[in-house]
Amino acid sequence: MKLAAVFAMLAALIGAAKSPRAIDPAHSHAAFSISHIWVGHVTGSVPIISGTVMLAEGSRIPTSAQAVLDARRIDTGEPDRDRSLESADFFDTQRYPLWTFTSTRIVSQGSDIFEMDGDLTIHGVTQPERLSVTVAADNTDPVYHATVRLDRHAFGMVTTRLDPAIGATVDVVLDIALK
Repeated sequence: MKLAAVFAMLAALIGAAKSPRAIDPAHSHAAFSISHIWVGHVTGSVPIISGTVMLAEGSRIPTSAQAVLDARRIDTGEPDRDRSLESADFFDTQRYPLWTFTSTRIVSQGSDIFEMDGDLTIHGVTQPERLSVTVAADNTDPVYHATVRLDRHAFGMVTTRLDPAIGATVDVVLDIALK
């Protein structure tokens, strides 16, 4: 093998190196919206407390990602509703204080959009979910905007006294910045 070919192969391997980047909790957030018969839609947020995104050198599209959210700090702007969501009727945050997401597959749809499949654990139940993600900014400091629609019943929240008034489908929007 010629020396130039060896250097080209080494350069390709170095260029494909992966580096972990931490999620910046101060500049990242998760928001949700669910229909509610008495108020139209209830919106709120759940803090993203940690996570990592693995990036190939020179790419904004991750090769893997994981995140942890703190269900004990749900905020809908209404303390009574927040306490209800934290109760055993819904998220049971005493038993299940954290929500986790771990990617299982990422498929690029172009230079600034991809789909991310992964395992989402909420309320002690793990379900496969698919996030639609767009990327903004440059390769050095990418920012991610992800959306997913969840079925709360799939996560074991099916027998609350308020079920007739609350929708089953929850729209979630995540905005993720990296450190």
